[in-house]
Amino acid sequence: MIRVLVAEDSYAARLLIVSVLESDPEIEVVGQVSDGEAAVAQARRLKPDVITMDIHMPIMDGLAATARIMNERPLPIVVVSSTVDPGDVASTFDAIKAGALVALAKPGSGEDRRSVEDRAIFTATVKAMAGVKVVRRWSSALDRAGAPPQQQDKSESRPLPDPANASWGETGLPRARRSTAAAPISLVAIAASTGGPTALQTILGALPPTFPAPIVLVQHIARGFLVGFAQWLDGECPLRVRVARAAEPLEPGTVYVAPDDVHLGVSATRQAVALHTDPVGGFRPSASVLFESAAKAYGEGLACVILTGMGSDGVSGLRQVKHRSGYVIAQDEATSLIYGMPGEAVSAGVVDLSLPLDLIAAHLTKVTEGKA
Repeated sequence: MIRVLVAEDSYAARLLIVSVLESDPEIEVVGQVSDGEAAVAQARRLKPDVITMDIHMPIMDGLAATARIMNERPLPIVVVSSTVDPGDVASTFDAIKAGALVALAKPGSGEDRRSVEDRAIFTATVKAMAGVKVVRRWSSALDRAGAPPQQQDKSESRPLPDPANASWGETGLPRARRSTAAAPISLVAIAASTGGPTALQTILGALPPTFPAPIVLVQHIARGFLVGFAQWLDGECPLRVRVARAAEPLEPGTVYVAPDDVHLGVSATRQAVALHTDPVGGFRPSASVLFESAAKAYGEGLACVILTGMGSDGVSGLRQVKHRSGYVIAQDEATSLIYGMPGEAVSAGVVDLSLPLDLIAAHLTKVTEGKA
């Protein structure tokens, strides 16, 4: 049984969440609380496998409670939001930055197809997060909770390797260095799923505002959160981040995020393309659609980055990238929250270089400037 603690201040919403979760025979709701302070206390006492965490709660909000739990006794936390208003979604992604794994909208009680699908996704996501190993984090959100900072555990730190050295690595990395004679990189395509928001914040936040290539991005995310996610990311990095619009030219220093429930592609004239075709591997937008489309338009001038996430979305598209001499970077296993997508890409032999998360931005800067 997967033991879940539900933190939600609305009585009606709490009953609905409990009902949805307990409709699955593998889930047991072991506790229900209505404020963040109680969530922290019950997390200590009950030691659940997963916590569903509302953001707007009395006494201590969900952001502060998430930060406290992730600092004291890390547990998988799923943020559950009652609103997808872009202004409020920022707090949701701040909670993910503090250590929560994923964000979901509160399930509806309707019997229409979308409501039924959303409830099934809600339950499946909570179950999947129970198996994720989480680590202790320090977050500035704890300042508001009044908790003193703790010393970083130096025993878990490790030196980061130099990507210029082709001999380093323990997982078959890298297969080959990018040739200095290769065409300059003129487009970067990135895909991420679970754990992606914080990984993207790390990478994009470390890129210079003068980054010389446009970036196209697929992030698997719950329906309705996309616009708020793009706005949050825009505030977290020096590049411009916005939801892609059909037929707009791709400009350097700008990140174009695939729209909600629409495939993002790239045209031969190097413009954004919105594709309303069927989901691929259950995903729309799909990383594979983006990678294949970008490979056709940019060939060896394309660099792809595949980041943390469940499943194998992106792998078939990366085969086309390699067929057209594009360059592929994968996040390494040690720094991936879930080594699904990057691991599948490595296993398929379509990755040129695997890197720790903290080294990806610097390497992207080098390849786009023709220095790697």
